[in-house]
Amino acid sequence: MSILRNENEKRRYRTVMKQDWKPGTLIYPLPAVLISVGSDESEYNVFTVSWTGTICSDPAMCYISVRPERHSYSILKKNMEFVINLTTVELANATDWCGVRSGKNFDKFKEMNLTPKEAHVVKAPYIEESPLCIECRVREIIPLGTHDMFIAEVVNILADDALIDTETGGFNMKKAGLLVYAHGKYYGLGDFIGKFGWSVQKKKK
Repeated sequence: MSILRNENEKRRYRTVMKQDWKPGTLIYPLPAVLISVGSDESEYNVFTVSWTGTICSDPAMCYISVRPERHSYSILKKNMEFVINLTTVELANATDWCGVRSGKNFDKFKEMNLTPKEAHVVKAPYIEESPLCIECRVREIIPLGTHDMFIAEVVNILADDALIDTETGGFNMKKAGLLVYAHGKYYGLGDFIGKFGWSVQKKKK
């Protein structure tokens, strides 16, 4: 019997009690990404965001939510372009540091030994050490409260050659060692369980 089946059997016979909590941001885990901005080297900056996600498949669209008081906010709003750089376990220290230090006081690329490269489509740098860099162009800004949501169209993706599966042409997520964020803590991705649709896929005889 598989581990998953064992857990499902235990769950079936367990009495579940739940507590009421006040509304909060508990949709976890989330990607811990590095956002890079700046139309030229004089304003290049990078900062950490976890309030991010996909909002449309066609056209490919995503969002990031940013506090207006952050140093990069004005750069982002002026240029209306940015790059989402996925992070890895190896980049965990830089990811956390770039989230708690301000670009007003530090050259974050230099401090964290990150390499800025000119993006291919947008006017913003991407991070060479990131395994996957998503170039974005802002379509709309929605003020929400503590954060403003930047709704953006994905205009290009830069994928690390070393992480592209030679057989399928797909991106090897496991090999990339991607980093996620959950309730104030960072984690590496766990074991592979199944691909999309595996639960209804017909079993081979």
